[in-house]
Amino acid sequence: MSEILRSLRFLRMTSKLASKRIAPYGTMADMKIKDIGKLVLCVAACLAAGAIGSMFTRQAIPTWYATLEKPAFNPPNWVFAPVWTLLYILMGVAAFLVWRRGWENRQVKIALVAFLVQLILNASWSVVFFGLESPLYGLIVIAALWVAILFTTLSFYRISRVAGVLMLPYLLWVTFAAVLNESIWLLNR
Repeated sequence: MSEILRSLRFLRMTSKLASKRIAPYGTMADMKIKDIGKLVLCVAACLAAGAIGSMFTRQAIPTWYATLEKPAFNPPNWVFAPVWTLLYILMGVAAFLVWRRGWENRQVKIALVAFLVQLILNASWSVVFFGLESPLYGLIVIAALWVAILFTTLSFYRISRVAGVLMLPYLLWVTFAAVLNESIWLLNR
């Protein structure tokens, strides 16, 4: 009999905890709708940053960029758009997973502000490198971007391991892009 009473108390206690977790959303269906909205917003914000950068990139590729000396490891131009699209989607999902943990959490706020800073630096790199046609200033921006991505990735990982791991391909690609940027600068100064 005491086992049954303990089980009933446990069930009552866990149902109270579960209702507290769901309470900010209302019903379970509301939670899913809000989550879908957050996910779409996060991915759209990342893709928008990419679209802003591509406005400067597209114009420079056939003109200024085509005239630059590039290292042997420079990928073909067609590689960049699909890679960046995938990275922006992964970044958006990572941001969503962190945001989902609750905006009222101080760590979440810090991580998402860091994410926003790196997203602005990401778009700025294209403006500086391609728009201003400056590999040197592009190198400075991408160095700051790399640090911001590292900070964001570590912050995300502390909140959601999956979110942190989803940021790793981005960090690796920007590491490669920084080496490429430096090589272009050295070959063309």
